[in-house]
Amino acid sequence: MRDNWDDLRFVLAVAEEGSVSGAARRLGVNHATVLRRIAVFEGAARVALFDKSPHGYDVPPMQRDIINAAREVELAVQAVRRVLQGVRAPLSGEIRATSTDTFCLCVMPEVLSRLRQAAPDLKVELICSNAHADLARTQAEIAIRPAQQLPDELIGESPARLGFAAFRAKGSGGEDWLGLSGALSRSLPARWITMNVEADRIAAAADSFPVLREMVAGGLGQTILPMILGADDPRLEQAPEYEPTSVPIWVASHTDLAQIPRIAEARRVFCDALAALAPRLLGPI
Repeated sequence: MRDNWDDLRFVLAVAEEGSVSGAARRLGVNHATVLRRIAVFEGAARVALFDKSPHGYDVPPMQRDIINAAREVELAVQAVRRVLQGVRAPLSGEIRATSTDTFCLCVMPEVLSRLRQAAPDLKVELICSNAHADLARTQAEIAIRPAQQLPDELIGESPARLGFAAFRAKGSGGEDWLGLSGALSRSLPARWITMNVEADRIAAAADSFPVLREMVAGGLGQTILPMILGADDPRLEQAPEYEPTSVPIWVASHTDLAQIPRIAEARRVFCDALAALAPRLLGPI
């Protein structure tokens, strides 16, 4: 049979989506195209890959090794694309960076201003998201975000630390707490709240630190916020129940992109800019 990744990606899409219509939506093609490409692959391989039923397309146990091999091919193709993307991109090209909403509001404008001075021909697209971007699929080339440690597929440096403290509305002294939900639920402050605050004291929750700050200022309860959001807000005061702490701030790239000169240099400038802001990011801990 012919070795063709383009056929394999149709096979993998049907296997992962469980239907031809789902695979067509994922790949941006019509229903008939998916059926034709599956038929071509099955004809060349002389094997039926799917059990077809009114409920969808299932992979029989004997064919699962084929699907697993197709996933490995997809990862290899993505790795080639990432390397080619980096090699072809000049230093004066574009960098896609992702960071949290707190950083995009309070930190990244100054960081990008410093980056502009150091590399005036480098254009940065900033992607604001509290969810971890999938750098393996080239959604972004650099991630700037606080975390206790990096996942195995990322390489980076930590030029500063982000301080956290508990804040409440000035003069409130209330007992209610606000929880951290969504992507924030995996953070160090969220784990402290889970372990130390009774569930009946959690009055509400949100998945954004800037939103939580406004909820605190509105008197809905106290919660743990980054120092850069709470320390200088005249509406808030520090709450004593939580001992201030900090986590590293990482500037990271996927391992396949980390050593590409354009990306490595951009990471270095990001690190320099964050290091210059380190005292403000840590706050009065």
